[in-house]
Amino acid sequence: MNRRTEIAVLLPLISLFCTTALVSMPTLLPDTTRQRPTMEAIRVANPIVVDGKLSEAEWQGPGITDFTQRDPDEGARPSQKTEVWVAYDDAALYIAARMYDTSPDSIVSRIGRRDAELSSDWFFAAVDSYHDRRSGFYFGVNPGGSIQDGANYNDEQSDDTWDGVWEYATTIDDKGWTAEMRIPYSQLRFPDLKEHTWGINFLRKINRRNEESYYVMVPKKESGGVSRYGDLKGIRDIHPPARLEILPYIVSSSLFTNNYRPGDPFNNGRKTSANVGADFKIGLGSNMTLNGTINPDFGQVEVDPAVVNLTQYETFFDEKRPFFIEGSGFLRFGGGGLNSNWGFNWGDPSFFYSRRVGRPPQGSPQHPGFADIPDKTTIVGAAKLTGKITERWSIGSLHAFTSREQAEIDDGTGSRFNDVVEPFTSYNVVRSLWESAEGAQGLGVIGTAALRDLSSPYLEGSYNRRSFALGADGWTNLDADREWVVSGWVATSRIEGSRTRLLDLQQSPLHYYQEPDVTFLGVDSAATSMSGYAGRIVLNKQKGNWKVRSAVGLISPGYDSNDLGFLFLTNVINGHLGVGYQWYEPDGLFRRKGFDVVTFRSFDYGGNNIGDGYFLFMDAQLMNYWGISFNASYLPPQLDNTVTRGGPLMASLYEGWNGGINVSTDSRREVVFNAGYFGARKIGRHRTTTNAGIEWKPGSGVNISLMPYYDLNYTTAQWVTRVADPLATRTYGTRYVFSTIGQKEFGADIRVDWTFTPKLSLQLFLQPLISVGKYSGFKEFAEPGSYRFNMYGENGSTIEHAGGSYSVDPDGPGAAPAFTFGNPDFNYKSLRGNAVLRWEYNPGSTLYFVWTQNRTNELDPGEFRFGRDFGHLFSGSADNVFMVKMTYWLNP
Repeated sequence: MNRRTEIAVLLPLISLFCTTALVSMPTLLPDTTRQRPTMEAIRVANPIVVDGKLSEAEWQGPGITDFTQRDPDEGARPSQKTEVWVAYDDAALYIAARMYDTSPDSIVSRIGRRDAELSSDWFFAAVDSYHDRRSGFYFGVNPGGSIQDGANYNDEQSDDTWDGVWEYATTIDDKGWTAEMRIPYSQLRFPDLKEHTWGINFLRKINRRNEESYYVMVPKKESGGVSRYGDLKGIRDIHPPARLEILPYIVSSSLFTNNYRPGDPFNNGRKTSANVGADFKIGLGSNMTLNGTINPDFGQVEVDPAVVNLTQYETFFDEKRPFFIEGSGFLRFGGGGLNSNWGFNWGDPSFFYSRRVGRPPQGSPQHPGFADIPDKTTIVGAAKLTGKITERWSIGSLHAFTSREQAEIDDGTGSRFNDVVEPFTSYNVVRSLWESAEGAQGLGVIGTAALRDLSSPYLEGSYNRRSFALGADGWTNLDADREWVVSGWVATSRIEGSRTRLLDLQQSPLHYYQEPDVTFLGVDSAATSMSGYAGRIVLNKQKGNWKVRSAVGLISPGYDSNDLGFLFLTNVINGHLGVGYQWYEPDGLFRRKGFDVVTFRSFDYGGNNIGDGYFLFMDAQLMNYWGISFNASYLPPQLDNTVTRGGPLMASLYEGWNGGINVSTDSRREVVFNAGYFGARKIGRHRTTTNAGIEWKPGSGVNISLMPYYDLNYTTAQWVTRVADPLATRTYGTRYVFSTIGQKEFGADIRVDWTFTPKLSLQLFLQPLISVGKYSGFKEFAEPGSYRFNMYGENGSTIEHAGGSYSVDPDGPGAAPAFTFGNPDFNYKSLRGNAVLRWEYNPGSTLYFVWTQNRTNELDPGEFRFGRDFGHLFSGSADNVFMVKMTYWLNP
């Protein structure tokens, strides 16, 4: 390792050490100079009927009315008066609000399903019931009775996947509109005290003016969220209730397909299934919650998008299963104390990617023939423990067990076999975080373990036996005003398995130990374990007009948290520095505007420059609420250590310029447009992407959107294959075959949301995709570190195309052996559709009717003709899935 690399490695490690030392220093004192508004809660004398009429005595006295605009005129008094009251009894918190409006006929009242982002008037209440100045819950309602709710964490961040069970009602009258809420204590978390002080904040949105007014308004130049809340006092003699929630379910589904082979004994085009089970929540004390599941149904109602991935890396998909989504904030790692966490040529490795649990089996049958392979791994059981041990100490723990899955094989002669395609696995995550008063500092740890029962030679060679990861993270504000913050994390990992498995792992795309032209790597065929480390330090200025965002991090070649997390890359030392300025005051043309300039560098552990770039970002909002953004970048000459897929370094094909622009219209309008363009001209790649979008809101409960795009990609070094040849001495005994590819891709997301009532909705989703790739100009990589190639068909070499394959003789009459490879041209057409009818027939209880269709077609590879290919979208073989699912919420 040379001196430059040593410095690059040591710098983040020293920085991480300094961060840990800072976090260990005495806690910064809370800002006692900040004036917090205070309001008193009223003890309920008689039962309150939640009907939105505000007729109870508790709502007849004066409420709080001191709201402040944040938009459009920061610091000004609101254009309309808002009055809010808070009351309580032994079982629940009550919030009532009167939104006065001098033009009641101009109130915008749209309806949508829960947590939908609607262009409407809104009223929100946020409650920090634990009074830790870091976390809480928010509850929102609009005049039409649609709701949003979620959890706040890390002071400024929110998670709308939390769905509470609470009551609400609204009315519109000649004075404006009203909202009334009843929030049971079972939905909040608070200690058992004689008298409570809770954090509180309120927000009113007036859609026609794009106006937002807060009880506690945080200026745009400032930072903070929950830590700025006012104090709610006067709540006495209440106790956290015993918490038990049970959610039993029943589900039935049928699959109909014409995508099967004649004579397949396992697939006649139809398959039905049914299942029953239950999820449950148990309160452990006042602050801890145990979530569990018995015979879980972890299928997802919404479909994943179709993608065409020509890289060697895995595609990341979002989690959509409720059990894993709810409470996921307790398992988040890294990024604490930050309100932005940028990365350039960098992706933080995640410790927990929940879609690893219950994934499709990763193994293959060991016998030929017809196969009945499970489409997902059965989750035997799962449990999750989340909450706070003390006021400043939270904990999250998740444990899941998936079964040993077998494929049944029929070899066509009457013999059948059961081949294991996924071993029994235990997935485990434990996370703990300590935060100082008002979150000025924090220190946390996380640990994961994936343990497998490998009881056959096939499993031994295909799976890791044990995988562990351990991390620590922390942050500290560097001044009492919280203008500057340092945040960092450090991690280590270890994988254990057989020699065969570790040999494959070392040569996999995430590690590439076999790279022949580097000295710091090397394949160890005797290894039965692999270990590595990673870390990152971030320094941000996150208040005021000027912003600074900087970071330096590293991931060693042997680091691997992928068994239970998601890993983007290894063997990298990366850093960036960004400076930006934001104008928040309207100037007659713009309501706000800003820019950022950023530079980054990346090196591998041999000191090779594998990333280098300069970026400019600009964004603005016009006075008419149109938005415009622009970006441009330049990437200087650099090396690429992944394009040859374990081979020598190549000069990067990404050297060059790119830029883009996006424009959007006022989101309040009945019809909203957006459009964008991206272009890149680089030494090995020319690309243009054009996208557009239209959103139409023809009625209060109907929303229709169409978002098409068209992508043209011309790359002169697209990977094809590798061929071993000891005569290829310049490239270390292997010929790395590339080609030019011209790829054209058209796709669109089409959505129709039709909400009949806030509790009954129909959602339609359609995604057509046409992706065509034409390969030409086949060649082999000529010299490590360069961007030079030897073209086949020139200088004595030959190439012939016959049928579905190419035959290549790299030196014609010379001694090098000829080889063949298949025609890589493709024409992938996919049509995915999803229809979901949701009915929340009781609080917390839902009935789903779901229809999913997936069509694929691969005719005419390499030839793009839009009309013909679009027609083929509807003629491909179809899979239809019909599902009915019912849940019923019990709170005994």
